[in-house]
Amino acid sequence: MNHINVTINGRQYRMACEDGQERRLMGLAEDFEARIGELRGRFGEIGDARLTVMAALMVADELFDANARIHALQEEVESLRHVRVAAAERNRATQYAVSAALNAAAERIEKTTQALNRSIGNGIAIG
Repeated sequence: MNHINVTINGRQYRMACEDGQERRLMGLAEDFEARIGELRGRFGEIGDARLTVMAALMVADELFDANARIHALQEEVESLRHVRVAAAERNRATQYAVSAALNAAAERIEKTTQALNRSIGNGIAIG
């Protein structure tokens, strides 16, 4: 476990994080600090606790929206997966139907050729 110092709303906090996560934690703290600064710029000095709560609610709102988008995208992916499976099944059915039609046509051609050989060719194969 590593420890880093982050500044949020002008106060320093010592935070523990896993090895390799120091930059991420610093970035998160800087983003949160920037949100507090933005709110302070819009609303003035309305109290540290209130600014922190408002910034936390902004982050929670973004997280809620992101989760909703993720859920919608997951549903869309699942729907597309079903469409792809259905298309593959239709493709297989079409291939089977074409194959069956070609086989039937080949059989008819073979029978026609045999009939022509018997009637026209005097027993000599013509095809």
